[in-house]
This record gives sequence, structure tokens and C-alpha cells, in this order.
Amino acid sequence: MCDSEIHQGLVETSELSRRAFVMAGVAAAGLATSAFAENVVETDVTLKTPDGDADAALFHPEGKGPWPAVLIWPDILGLRPVFREMGRRLSNEGYVVLVPNPFYRSKRAPVVDGAFDFNKPEDRAKVMGFRQAMTDAGVDKDATAYLAFLDRQPQTDKKKKAGVQGYCMGGPLSFRTAAAVPGRIGAVGSFHGGGLVTAEQSSPHLLIAKTRAAYLVAVAQNDDARQPEAKDVLKKAFETAGRPATVEVYPADHGWCVPGSQTYNEVAAEKAWGELLKLYKANLT
Repeated sequence: MCDSEIHQGLVETSELSRRAFVMAGVAAAGLATSAFAENVVETDVTLKTPDGDADAALFHPEGKGPWPAVLIWPDILGLRPVFREMGRRLSNEGYVVLVPNPFYRSKRAPVVDGAFDFNKPEDRAKVMGFRQAMTDAGVDKDATAYLAFLDRQPQTDKKKKAGVQGYCMGGPLSFRTAAAVPGRIGAVGSFHGGGLVTAEQSSPHLLIAKTRAAYLVAVAQNDDARQPEAKDVLKKAFETAGRPATVEVYPADHGWCVPGSQTYNEVAAEKAWGELLKLYKANLT
């Protein structure tokens, strides 16, 4: 695992990078509290995986449903209020949504309390350790367990394909999910995903041929500046695999989709959200 898989585009020690990861307010920031809660049921759940008990947040619209399922992989700071709000918002559109704590092997959510600066070695070591405890094989087992859990919910429409979306480190995890349960995942969204294309044999882009999903890959402009060839490698991989995909560089910096972050760009984030909803509407059938 390399730094780019954590936060590609924001690993330098510039002042912008430092500000972007001083996260005292980010953990609690997000859309207006209860903005999407009126018609959404939220439940804290614990589900079993081959590696232990994972804590997560489950959302579904009020009523019997059924609705398609979606798995949301958070960024490196994990399950926290802002991702709960994103789960509520998506569920409000008519989906059963699971937002897991990807670091359950190390600590229950929230895994970061108070101020957090990605450029401080002691702060960075905390989240790097959490991420390093997640092997590729472990992620694949987690993804399978999460989808199985979603399918056990009475509100889930198992006749329709499921979606998966990820932010920052969650981008590669979403690719892995689509490869781990190819018969179940119909759509993949990656937003400022780090490390989608690497020189390793485990590179996420090499998994595309194993999947049966349509893709939306939203790339941050500073990630693209660091690795301009990645978007072309992705486009070629999608074409070769015959997978429908949109790969687009957004005029916004890494982290722009997460409300409350210092790089949050509302205009670009809302565009990405709209494209995600169109992807799901067209492919979770």
C-alpha cells in the first residue's frame, strides 16, 4: 500500500495540505443535521465478518420497500457523522444503504477524535496503521459480508443489482467490491479515489475485467496533475473489458465531495452526486 492509496494529491506538506487535514470540525461537519432524516430510518448495527464484528450504520426509507442496496466506503477517517449524513441522503433517494467502519479490526467508530493533522507523523501513523490492517483479501471478505448483510434486510430488493461507492481510499475498495461479488454489483462510483492505477499486480484497475458493473470515476484535478496518465489507463482498461464507464477530471481538489472538508467544493460535489444518482438509476435494475 502506498501513500497515494490513502490520500493521493494531498500527501505533500504544503499549507493547503496541512489545513485540509486539520480535522477538528470535519468529524462532526456535514449537511444540516436531520436534513434527510425525516423519511429515513437509521440503525446502528454490528455484523459478523470472517475477521470479526464490524460496526456500521444502516439506512433505509420508511415503509416496506423493497429498494436496491448500496454500500458506501468512507475515506481514511472512516465512519463519522458526515458519512452518516451522506448515507441518509442517498437512502432518501430510495436505497438501502450500509456505511461500515472499515477499521473495525482496530477500533470502533469514530476512529479519530478531535483535531487531526495528516502531516503530523503521530496523527498519520494512527490512520496508516488502521489501513494497513486491511489486506486485499480482508477487504474482499468484508465486501462479501457487507453485501450479504444488506441482502438479509427485508427492505432490500435482491432482484435488483446493488451499488457501491467510495471516497479517497474508498475508491479502490469499491473496485475490489465489484470484483469480489461481480454477480451482485451493477454500478461503481469512485470519488477522488487514490491509487486506482498503480504499478503493482494488485492495482485496482486490473480488477475491472473481473467485474460486471458500470462505472463513474470522478478524479480530482490535483490528483490528475500528479498522475496524468492514470485516467487514460483507466479508460483503456474499461474499453478492453467492455465495461461502460465515465472517467472525468473535476475542477476541484482531492476531498471535494466530503462536506466539511477544507477542499469541499459544493458545485462540483453536487454535480458528482447528480451523476451518481443517474448511474444508479440506470444500472441498479
